[in-house]
Amino acid sequence: MIIGVPKEIKPQENRIGAVPAMVLDLVEAGNTVLVEKGGGLGAGISDDEYRAVGARIGDSAEQVYGEAEMIIKVKEPLAAEYPLIKPDQILFTYFHFAASRELTDAMLASKAHCFAYETLVHRDSLPLLTPMSEVAGRMSVQVGAVCLEKHMGGRGMLMGGIPGVDNATVVILGGGVVGTNAAKMAAGLGADVRMLDIDLDRLRYLSDVMAANVQTLHSSPIAIREQIAQADLVIGAVLVQGARAPRLIRKEDLKLMKDGAVVVDVAVDQGGCIETCKPTTHADPTYVVDGVLHYCVANMPGAAPHTSTRALGNATLPYIATIADHGWDAASEADPALARGLNVRGGVVVNEGVRAAFGM
Repeated sequence: MIIGVPKEIKPQENRIGAVPAMVLDLVEAGNTVLVEKGGGLGAGISDDEYRAVGARIGDSAEQVYGEAEMIIKVKEPLAAEYPLIKPDQILFTYFHFAASRELTDAMLASKAHCFAYETLVHRDSLPLLTPMSEVAGRMSVQVGAVCLEKHMGGRGMLMGGIPGVDNATVVILGGGVVGTNAAKMAAGLGADVRMLDIDLDRLRYLSDVMAANVQTLHSSPIAIREQIAQADLVIGAVLVQGARAPRLIRKEDLKLMKDGAVVVDVAVDQGGCIETCKPTTHADPTYVVDGVLHYCVANMPGAAPHTSTRALGNATLPYIATIADHGWDAASEADPALARGLNVRGGVVVNEGVRAAFGM
């Protein structure tokens, strides 16, 4: 199979869909890998490194999309890429369809077969979402700590305080991979951490494994409003597989929060769990609503491309190899994980969460 790896064009997106170690495995298995010129530079990978493991270097995105039977990417195609996608072409990337009707309609019109990393399920886990959730969860505390600085528009607080001065209160909505990694980082910095989730078994587990400065609470609208009123930093870490994120904080709830408090909505890729959330970029990451500083960058791991590109490649390679060996249809029939990852099949939405998001 001819596998295309185009350069990412989302603003400040420095990751790439394949690293040289992946390319070597795919080429040795008999595939052709076509990487767009300069595509890996943001992640510290040169064209020569790709050539050394057998990749061909394409001069343009048009060439890569034009020749490839399967496209592997990191982020969803943008409008400039829609015309390049061909009928029956396989696309394997993060789509987050439920957050964008425009993208969904464009992929339906393309008649391509779209596998979404974020809905591929293996043994009740999300193996292709997990590594980026780990990165985003840890980054959410790093950027939250910076945003709390006064010159950034925050309250001017140090996360862990110092002896004799109070530390920050961090409220995390969701106890999954993002929330767990965020809690570890915030606890390590010395913050007072409160984690909310609706799954009592998960809360029991987190209560056992987390540091003493992490408190677990059952999530409800009342509990959320009580906690955000005390919060200096709120991290949205909610995920519903394939579906739009639930709105847990309403616009009117912001009036309960402190001036200069910060919200980091990691769920922005799935529409956000905070009503006032709107996607931002690394170049212009924040805005203020009712005195609350919002950080809603839709591709947070793109700021750590060395780490996140390699972590993603470790997870995606086995599934890419399976599709390349057997074709999209046989692979998705044989592998339940890939079947769950298939969101759009030749002009038809086959994922229940996406259908529900748009009333299809």
